Amino acid sequence: MQLKNRSILVVDDDPDVLTAVRLLLNTEVGEVVTEKNPEQLPSLLSAKHFDLILLDMNFKSAINNGNEGFFWLNKIKAMAADTKVIMITAYGDIDLAIQSLKNGAADFVVKPWYNEKLLNTITEALDKKEKTKAKGLDHSQGIGSDLIGKSEVMQEIFYKISRVAPTDANILILGENGTGKDLIANAIHQASLRAQKPFVKVDIGSLTEGLFESELFGHKKGAYTDAREDRTGRFEAADTGTLFLDEIGNISLQQQAKLLSVLQNRQVIKIGSNDAVPVDIRLICATNVEIRELATENRFRKDLIYRINTVEIIVPPLRKRGKDILLLARHFSKIYADKYFKTQMDFEESAMDKLLKYSFPGNVRELQYTIERAVIMAEGPILKDTDLVFSPIETVIPLSEDLSLKSLEKNAILQVIERNRGNITWAAKELGITRNALYRRLSKYDI
Repeated sequence: MQLKNRSILVVDDDPDVLTAVRLLLNTEVGEVVTEKNPEQLPSLLSAKHFDLILLDMNFKSAINNGNEGFFWLNKIKAMAADTKVIMITAYGDIDLAIQSLKNGAADFVVKPWYNEKLLNTITEALDKKEKTKAKGLDHSQGIGSDLIGKSEVMQEIFYKISRVAPTDANILILGENGTGKDLIANAIHQASLRAQKPFVKVDIGSLTEGLFESELFGHKKGAYTDAREDRTGRFEAADTGTLFLDEIGNISLQQQAKLLSVLQNRQVIKIGSNDAVPVDIRLICATNVEIRELATENRFRKDLIYRINTVEIIVPPLRKRGKDILLLARHFSKIYADKYFKTQMDFEESAMDKLLKYSFPGNVRELQYTIERAVIMAEGPILKDTDLVFSPIETVIPLSEDLSLKSLEKNAILQVIERNRGNITWAAKELGITRNALYRRLSKYDI
């Protein structure tokens, strides 16, 4: 990628760093602007658009926790969301580096750096959209072909996968039912250094108290009445590979305590045995509930949240993905046309409009079933709007005859929460208020 038409801002309180970066980039980049004082960022961003910003994480020698860098990163993302930010730190702390990715940074570099490595990091950050735009995916980064999307929010997820997959960081995937959290988990495994090792999935939320330990940790023959033979638990089965614990937000406090102990010690003890078996796993968890809300209600252990959530990936609902709906619809129509021995199908304009206007409460899973049904019932190679029959599950809250401001606000909140399937974060974002402000209104209206 050519950098000659790119503008880069470097913000660091070390003049030697600014000089070194300017000398390196002057012959590579169209424009390089340097700044010692991060307080100047708002005025700089108001006056000019930058393609990329190199931002120091620590501006005070006595403070090395990265909080200043995170503060200014958030400011940049608020003022110039399309500007890529690469964090600079002199401390090779994986937690700081990963936290910067969670906060929206495109990448990070550690001082001192190799010039070639810094140029490659800058190029990759700026080139991310071009590399993934053609097919909605970057297969060179190991993203599975089942993950489809050209929307900005999905491109960010693909890029985050490419950055975190090669590490062994624990990952928590958040999102509504049907958004494809299991596909994200599998894509992370396939792009990891453990790709040739086992990928073991457990729907942990469906395990009863009696089955929990046996399923995850295994048991010895005779450990209890129905234990007729030795059983290898899922942790052991996933040794050297990846363990994916789905719906982790639904497990009890007692199950959480047992799980935390295994994750801390990295060893399991089978039921009926006293011998500890060491396990080497990469852990990925997923849930469709607001896990932090459960923690505030003492329904989920905070120490377990910290253990499973080194990196957080939030998968958006389908209604937030724009024209990705059409990409996915065409993808599913091809799959089911082949499955049911039909010719390749296309969509009438009115059918595409119908898809784009629908809220898809069941997300990608609902779209998939909708397209399968349409392909089966269609009389020709063109899918019409009448072929698309949506699920009757979604409920609509009728508008009250009471048109007072209080009633209108309450009904608006109810409808948005319903449309976002109870996800407070997405509901607050759609309403244009903070989560705390939404919680205050929920309390006010006794919702």
